[in-house]
Parts: sequence; C-alpha cells; structure tokens
Amino acid sequence: MAYSQRSLIAGLILVPAIAIAGYSSTVVVSDDVIAEQRKRLAENTAGQGFGPQSPRDIDQLDGENANQFQAAPVHTAMNLCNIHFHIGAEHKGGEFTTYAGNGNGQGAGTGYLYDGTLSKKQLKPTKGKVCAAKGKGLVPGDTIEVHFVHTTAQIEPGPTLGACLSDNIMNPQLRVEAQVMVLANDKSATSFLDLATVEQKDGYFQAPNIPTNTGTPVQYAGSTTGPSYNEKGSPLQVSWSVRPEVAVVNINTVADWCEDNQFNEDHAHGVRNLVLNPLLLSVIK
Repeated sequence: MAYSQRSLIAGLILVPAIAIAGYSSTVVVSDDVIAEQRKRLAENTAGQGFGPQSPRDIDQLDGENANQFQAAPVHTAMNLCNIHFHIGAEHKGGEFTTYAGNGNGQGAGTGYLYDGTLSKKQLKPTKGKVCAAKGKGLVPGDTIEVHFVHTTAQIEPGPTLGACLSDNIMNPQLRVEAQVMVLANDKSATSFLDLATVEQKDGYFQAPNIPTNTGTPVQYAGSTTGPSYNEKGSPLQVSWSVRPEVAVVNINTVADWCEDNQFNEDHAHGVRNLVLNPLLLSVIK
C-alpha cells in the first residue's frame, strides 16, 4: 500500500496526541518535574507561532494567545471521525476540579476527578478487568474524559485521529465534543454503548446520543491534547465544546465497548498537563 500524505501526517502529528502513557504506573513525580515541563513548553513555543493549546481550566476565561482561527461548524454539520477517552479528566472546571496528582509525568495518574461521590454499592468492584489492554484497567469511581472528535473531511469513522483526515483535504476543521464521566458499577446508570452509538444522520456520521443534559458546553479555541505535548506545542487547531457537568456511566458497558468498537479502542489514554501559560490560551467569550 502506498504511503499517502494522510498516513504521513497522521503518523507525525495526530497519533502521538492521544498515545497511551502507561497509566498503570505507580511512580509519582515531584512538583519540580511538572514545573520543568511547563518551563520547557514555554521555551519551545515562544515566538514560534503556535495557536492556543488544550486542555485548560474551562472556568478561567482569560487568555493572551493572539493566533485566531475560524471556529468549526456545529458538530451536527460535521462527520464524527473518532471516539476515545482519557483516564482522569484532561480539562478542569465545572464538577471536575479535584486534582488527581502529578502522576508519573508522562500522563499517568494525573488529571482531574469528579468532585462528587458515589454510593458504596456503585463502587463495588467489577468481576473482570475493564479496558486493561495497556495497563491495570478502569475501576468503579474512576473519572474519564471522552472525546467525540468531528471533522469537515469526507471520511468514515475509524481508529486514531488519522481517521479525521482525508487525502483530498489536508487541513479539515476539527471539533471535539468532550464529556467527563464517572464510572459506576450500576446497571441503572447511563450506558456507554448508547452514548457511543454511531449512525448516519442528514448525510453525516454522528454520535446522536452525546449528552445534552450535562450543562451548556464551554466553547473555546484550542488544540489536540495528550501527554506527548507536555513539553511542546500541538500544531493542530481544534474547536472545543466541554460540558461542565459529569455523567454517571455504567462501567460494565464501558468494558463491553472496549471489547468491540470500530475505533479499536481498548484502553484509556494519558493526560496532558493542564495548560496554564496565558500566552498559550485563547480568550473564552
């Protein structure tokens, strides 16, 4: 098979943005390590023309990044191209402001957690491992951030963010509908299989059951995420819609989805450090 431009860009830019970071690691780095990563990010992006970055605190509206780009259309007028999730919310704000800790400095054991509580029954351990292909897996009480990625390219949904590109349009607009979820061992909780259902509607691939009852999404201009960008800027422009309220989801349905989905997703991805540098943040209007 010929090595297309699409494959080249996906390999060099998009795939590392969601690469797994060994989230089963028990290593916890010091504040100094995270501070050094933030310093290197600032140095590596200074004067280089990078656009606003993600993730961010959605309750903090200020930003000083001067690079602007046109917001992507509403997601219902775009094609869903990929669904994946991170363990620990990458964004901060709304109902997820509890810091998980520094983790291993490579995206594991960090991010933000649901501020609320689950019942003892909801926290009952599952019978088997959940989404454990690349680590210890998920357990009841875990917080995840799910990314429903959309593109203006004419594509079919598939694995990795490379599915969001087309050989015929190399600079499609991208939008991520983000939903933070807390996992409960509860059959009455929302089914992830329903949330991640994919179908065609009005000529576009869609996830028609993206939650609409978790608050008004905070919309802002940012980038792709993932721990590979802890010390360098992401070059991809992304329009974000991040819901401020957390959905309670049946962990067993997440396990079922990891066993069989069209995106070949079988584990949670790592978390990029929260971007704090005002020069790397857009203004939220």
